[in-house]
Amino acid sequence: EVQLVESGGGSVQAGGSLRLSCAASGYTGSWMCMGWFRQTPGKEREGVVGFHSSLGSTTYADSVKGRFTISVDNAKNTVYLQMNSLKPEDTGMYYCAALVPAYNTRRCVTWTDYNYWGQGTQVTVSS
Repeated sequence: EVQLVESGGGSVQAGGSLRLSCAASGYTGSWMCMGWFRQTPGKEREGVVGFHSSLGSTTYADSVKGRFTISVDNAKNTVYLQMNSLKPEDTGMYYCAALVPAYNTRRCVTWTDYNYWGQGTQVTVSS
């Protein structure tokens, strides 16, 4: 069992930055994916970034490459999503997710593969 709690969402103007945090508890060992996803009303959940804890692979959505960065603080069992140069189209509910075990995936970007989810945190970017 993995518990995930996100924080750090808010409202910013275009061009601004936010850092989301995801505190994990329960199983936080190897062979797991950690990912950030986002969703807006009427749209399917979209993968933002996925990270494989054992393979060390990180996959970003094309729409956020060069602007968003995922990082992990193993001592705090916390995953961060640094979001810079935010655009109005980045607006949405952002979810942290974990896939345990992650033996059959490398890219960790398919939201239907994930089995643990946080409650979400809202990000609103105004123009």
